[in-house]
Amino acid sequence: MVNIIITILIILIVSIFSVQNSAPVAITFLVWQFQASLAIVIFLCVLSGVIIGVALAFLYRIKRQRQARLKNSE
Repeated sequence: MVNIIITILIILIVSIFSVQNSAPVAITFLVWQFQASLAIVIFLCVLSGVIIGVALAFLYRIKRQRQARLKNSE
């Protein structure tokens, strides 16, 4: 329950911050250059962070389960 409340608070804070910072910005990455709304850039950064965090947590959980199985089989 606490995780859900924290998640909702983070989403709310990022949403408010994104709406208040909707000015267009120039994005340059290696050879690519484009303009996008700062709100979209913030949203995509947060989304990519969430996806990476979930993927790492999933891999860590699989590793722990594998170690537990090996320990139990001994």
